[in-house]
Amino acid sequence: MKKMFLAGAMVLGMAVNVSAANVMDEAVQMFKPIPYGIPEIAGNAITIEKIDLGKALFFDPRLSKSGLISCNTCHNVGMGGDDFQETSTGHGWQQGPRNSPTVLNAVFNLAQFWDGRAKDLKEQAKGPVQASVEMNNTPEAAVKTINSMPEYIEMFKQAFPDDKDPVTFDNMAAAIEVFEATLTTPDSGFDKFLRGEKSALSSAEQKGLALFMEKGCVDCHGGVNMGGEDYFPFGLVERPSTSVMGHDKGRFEVTQSADDEYVFKSPSLRNIQLTSPYFHSGKVWSLKESVQIMGSAQLGISLNSQDVDDIHTFLMTTTGVQPNVVYPILPAATAATPQPVLK
Repeated sequence: MKKMFLAGAMVLGMAVNVSAANVMDEAVQMFKPIPYGIPEIAGNAITIEKIDLGKALFFDPRLSKSGLISCNTCHNVGMGGDDFQETSTGHGWQQGPRNSPTVLNAVFNLAQFWDGRAKDLKEQAKGPVQASVEMNNTPEAAVKTINSMPEYIEMFKQAFPDDKDPVTFDNMAAAIEVFEATLTTPDSGFDKFLRGEKSALSSAEQKGLALFMEKGCVDCHGGVNMGGEDYFPFGLVERPSTSVMGHDKGRFEVTQSADDEYVFKSPSLRNIQLTSPYFHSGKVWSLKESVQIMGSAQLGISLNSQDVDDIHTFLMTTTGVQPNVVYPILPAATAATPQPVLK
């Protein structure tokens, strides 16, 4: 929770003073560009075979009880890595409790989910499969489905050659994690600027970046992913209305600590124009309105319309090159493949 106190300090007037002349120098101290290539994953070696398997599993709706919902349903890689819903629609048209975070660049987060309850993407991949409001399945049923298709069995053998019994729920999640690690978006205009290409951002965009740093937004949204590095109370200075907040107590649901009430992992601002609606509640569809809310809620300031426009202009530069994902041809079902259960 260390950055919580830095944010509080900025409210008291300790924000960074950024001039037009040194905006790049300040930015490279506070942000890092999305790296090229696939990031390494501790304890999960990346191979072509594992990527191909994880990709198939990511797109396969048969891992859900209904046979309709895949990972891509709520994390659509063609729409910014999320689902354009206030909260995700799951099994039997149930609504989940929170907005679906983008899967793009999620490998750079310190943990997964808004409340950080999954330590990594492998652990996260297991959650929706079992959640009753999402895919509503069980590990045993998912493994049974996979084992019913000989092509999947062979893919698991290729991806996990040292395992005597490679088709496991754990290996399913490990393969999905590796595929998701490929879903990064480098080479945004902002990335190019951070690599020293000053002309990559216009003067108006640089002005917005300077304001983003001066006002204190960077304190929760810095680093490689412009967020995702720590947990913060939503409403550090002024708690937003319940129409924005809802009644979600955030990380408190995981830790049961009073200090974690209304605390959430800061979301990434990468590709932010593609990931509406905003906040854990998904209640706000306008990015400009979101900027205004964050000014009052987190920084204790009232941003004027020009400030909001300038910061918005900068945020448009964070959209990177989207991953070019070709939809996989999935293994054919057999007579042993469990049939869909819709209710």
